[in-house]
Amino acid sequence: MKPAHLLIPLAFATMLPAPRLFAQDLRAFEKHITEFTLPNGLHFIVLERHQAPVVSFHTYVNAGSVDDPKGKTGVAHMFEHMAFKGTETIGSKDPAAEQKALNEVERIYDQLDAERNKLAKADPAKLKAIQETLDAAIEKADSYAVDNLYPRIIEENGGVGMNAETSEDSTKYYYNFPANRVELWFYLESGRFLRPVPRQFYKERSVVREERRMRTESDPQGKLFELLLASAMEAHPYRNPPVGWASDIENLRVKDANEFFGKYYVPGNITISIVGDVDPNRMKALATEYFGRLAKRPLPNPVTTAEPPQEGPRRVEVESPAQPIELLAYHRPDQNDKDDPVFDVIKGILSGGRTSVLYRNMVRDKQIALAAGADATLPGGKYPGLFMFYLVPAPGHTLAENEKELEALLGNFTKDKVDETALARVKTKTRAGLIRQLDSNFGLAQLLASYYVNYGDWRKLFTSIDDIDKVTADDVQRVAKQYFTQRNRTVALTYQPAPGVPATGDSK
Repeated sequence: MKPAHLLIPLAFATMLPAPRLFAQDLRAFEKHITEFTLPNGLHFIVLERHQAPVVSFHTYVNAGSVDDPKGKTGVAHMFEHMAFKGTETIGSKDPAAEQKALNEVERIYDQLDAERNKLAKADPAKLKAIQETLDAAIEKADSYAVDNLYPRIIEENGGVGMNAETSEDSTKYYYNFPANRVELWFYLESGRFLRPVPRQFYKERSVVREERRMRTESDPQGKLFELLLASAMEAHPYRNPPVGWASDIENLRVKDANEFFGKYYVPGNITISIVGDVDPNRMKALATEYFGRLAKRPLPNPVTTAEPPQEGPRRVEVESPAQPIELLAYHRPDQNDKDDPVFDVIKGILSGGRTSVLYRNMVRDKQIALAAGADATLPGGKYPGLFMFYLVPAPGHTLAENEKELEALLGNFTKDKVDETALARVKTKTRAGLIRQLDSNFGLAQLLASYYVNYGDWRKLFTSIDDIDKVTADDVQRVAKQYFTQRNRTVALTYQPAPGVPATGDSK
């Protein structure tokens, strides 16, 4: 039978008082959820949903690019790529010979680094010879790999939606499987975290470097956002991009990925959610059998670097022939701060679709912008971050014109209290958005793991709605006044080169 919380039609659900609705949903969820923690510290959340014989799996590692060591940015993302290369037995034509070849690659690479790092000038001829030897060793080691065998096994057994992502705060692995293949998931997922193999590492490093080139260096928006973070954040590692800085990527070594794995991929730092047609008792037995093999290790320390208070406005510009864009960011506290739900409400009022303040004023009525919106939590929420606005001017209008209008709107927003109708509309949309996410196994698996890790209890998924409902017009005005100040603002924008002048980096 379908759980009661998923029988509530969306239109009816949004008319119910939020506390009553979500209190009912929470009780319904609790009846179908089983939680357990293995002796090694790995935590599981299992939600039974027997409507269809499918299961969604979500592995949440509480480590991301914010944990990249200095000079090794991109290593968290790099390990995510390596996790799809298989295990000691899956993905290799000859595991023993492959391991010997991989060891030889690292031995020669050590020689190359030693020559490069000499206090005296390195010998170019010697560098070239070592590089050629290294290239041959890498080619030999790669010849033992069976390309894409790990993902192919998943796909051939009905797995869909297989992917992973590295953000500032976390690394996530996920896909869906038929219910009769759950044991295969336990075998495959535990295997790649038991003893990962750095298979085709340097080939994959080139893939990651190209990814950065395409998504950041050749993308005006990606480049601008990276510039904004690097300007707004002076000290905190939120300033570093998840993909890594170019020179760091180009110098990553296998030992860097191994050290990151050893420090952060400890069982106590991993949470797994399973949602679908499963028996919780069997899930616990399989978890014990397969993930119980992972050794218990100490938890890593969190980032201790704190961003110092911003003492004045900052402004950076980048030349680009593309459509002008402007980003405006204000420092804000982390997701555990008492005002976190207030920022979400502010975002909803200012940037919540066609009824929002920015859209109505700048896009629809005055038509000075093609797009204008906001994001309440960037680049992550685990540590203090940013509240960001974005502006894209309409043809015939300028960024300066858009910025002036935004400042006027924020001035009104801090001077006059938001009306109760707008406040109620945002709260209703928030509830409706959550209900939509609750309707899929994948969405539920993602939310359960994320809320558990970030707040210590998946129930925050429901109680956060109560927090939103408690936000008042006074709260909105107070927070806006406190944080949306010139002193606390960083602006990043693009500007087009003058006619006849080539853009930066163009050949003459």
